[in-house]
Amino acid sequence: AYESQQKFDLRLRIIFPDNLKVLIFIIIIFGLFKCHCLSQNDRLSPDQALDRFVVADGLQVTVFAADPEIVSITNIDIDHRGRVWACECVNYRGNRGRRPEGDRILILEDTNGDGKSDKTTVFYQGTDVDIAMGLCVLGNKAIVAASPDIILLEDTDGDDRADKKTVLLTSDAEFQHDHSLHSLVFGPDGRFYGNFGNTGRRLKYADGKTIVDRFGNEIADQGKPYWGGMVFRCDREFTNFEVMGHNFRNNYEAAIDSFGNVWQSDNDDDGNLAVRLNYILEGGNYGYLDELTGESWRAQRIGAHSHKGKRHWHQNDPGTVPNVIETGNGAPSGLTIYEGDLLPEMMRNQVLFCETGGHLVWALPSSPNGAGFTAEKIEILRSSDNNFRPVDVAVAPDGSLMLSDWYDPVIGGFRQNDIERGRIYWIAPKGRRHIPPAYDYDSAAGAIKMLRSPNQCARYLAWIRLHEMGGK
Repeated sequence: AYESQQKFDLRLRIIFPDNLKVLIFIIIIFGLFKCHCLSQNDRLSPDQALDRFVVADGLQVTVFAADPEIVSITNIDIDHRGRVWACECVNYRGNRGRRPEGDRILILEDTNGDGKSDKTTVFYQGTDVDIAMGLCVLGNKAIVAASPDIILLEDTDGDDRADKKTVLLTSDAEFQHDHSLHSLVFGPDGRFYGNFGNTGRRLKYADGKTIVDRFGNEIADQGKPYWGGMVFRCDREFTNFEVMGHNFRNNYEAAIDSFGNVWQSDNDDDGNLAVRLNYILEGGNYGYLDELTGESWRAQRIGAHSHKGKRHWHQNDPGTVPNVIETGNGAPSGLTIYEGDLLPEMMRNQVLFCETGGHLVWALPSSPNGAGFTAEKIEILRSSDNNFRPVDVAVAPDGSLMLSDWYDPVIGGFRQNDIERGRIYWIAPKGRRHIPPAYDYDSAAGAIKMLRSPNQCARYLAWIRLHEMGGK
């Protein structure tokens, strides 16, 4: 080994004399410093950032909330009153401890109908929600995913501030890792759906006991039989768990349509070719690792697909569920199903998909294909501002959209260069006013109407109310 190292050093000296190596090092450092300065100077104000957007015909984008009032927004949700709830995350990795009081869950409200937030309430703050990556609003309470825990925060006295905290689930998930726990979503069947990426490892009850699903398998990444990231569901009491699909890498968030179909984004193994959207076929293996051996896509094997992007997901292996669409290089994050009728036809009943790495948001209209689907890409919004990082999208009760922007020159690699900026944009038809609808869920007729809302929180409250009414 020593002789090999000596030969290698000799070759280096022949190819790169010492002075040249020093010069190359200086050039690299100078280039990095220059790029850092350029990215610092290129950070736009919220109004300037609007000028960089290209948006689909018939739509307009406006600033709903922005820095300095809010910063570094990840996941968002919208309640039945049209208020935007947001995870504000400062204490990420290298910035851990920058805000000693901990990160915040915010409620942002437009009280005068001008389309801009003018009231901010801190629903909860603490280090236990640092870098929260999942938020599900259920009336006066919210379920927050902040690895390694999934936490229920409740406002029991009506002041919009959480005064009760319950750890619903825990895990062996890696702390502050992007591939760990993500949002829970309430489905039309009255069950919760959730997921975690390939650093979630093992799902547990609050007492630390590993959860066994209804098939008798531990929900654990150990090949018995599950690998990697998983999407699961359970009843409202957080029992009767079922793993719906496994072998994902960085499945950021699941979305459920009104027919119970589950959709999910996923990030490739840094080959930059195979970011994907999946339709969840119950019991499906999604090919992140070799199903039998647990090996990476890089391992040589007979029958490997000739296309690198397909090899990422073991698409030639028997039993691997086909991808709905591979969107190329990127960093997908939040997604939702748009089931409103306010926005253009091309977006209705389709997946809306945040591409954080590509600075854009897509609609991905799907078509049946055998037991699954294929999809195409339609751009809804794009920005030439390299700091624009769309992380999550949510549907308001009136059918308009809210979009969170992490706003940072870097994404991925556990980096966060800017903790002073963050935005939430409102996407609606041109000339639209922001008017939250009035719901009546005390009557059966009102609750039925509310159940048809495109807003998830409204549907949850209607579902609960109708079940409370029972035979009435």
